[in-house]
Amino acid sequence: MKRKIKKTGVGFIGGVVLVAGIIMIPYPGPGWVTVFLGLGILSTEFEWAADALKYAKGKYDAWESWMKRQSKAVKSFFWLLTAAVVIVTIWLLNGYGILNHLLGLGWNWLDSPLPIFN
Repeated sequence: MKRKIKKTGVGFIGGVVLVAGIIMIPYPGPGWVTVFLGLGILSTEFEWAADALKYAKGKYDAWESWMKRQSKAVKSFFWLLTAAVVIVTIWLLNGYGILNHLLGLGWNWLDSPLPIFN
């Protein structure tokens, strides 16, 4: 019974950390570190997580190596793409809309188009 409780706890905590890391990937901060941490936690109880951690680490290292060999134009493109993802998700999650209303700007285009925020 203790083993089952431990496995469930590790699964829950590792899963939460993993999902948080995946959400943080495009944002400034420790997104990939958090993903690897979540997989590391899960790998203490689940073999599939250990395999996924090894695979993800290899792909991450390959991506980093590939990016280092690219021109400034390619690096800039990926930086701009990342910035666009961040800007759009903040808009969709109504981050700009909250500031719009707090500051009384009256710029309705800053409000999220998602019905949940209207």
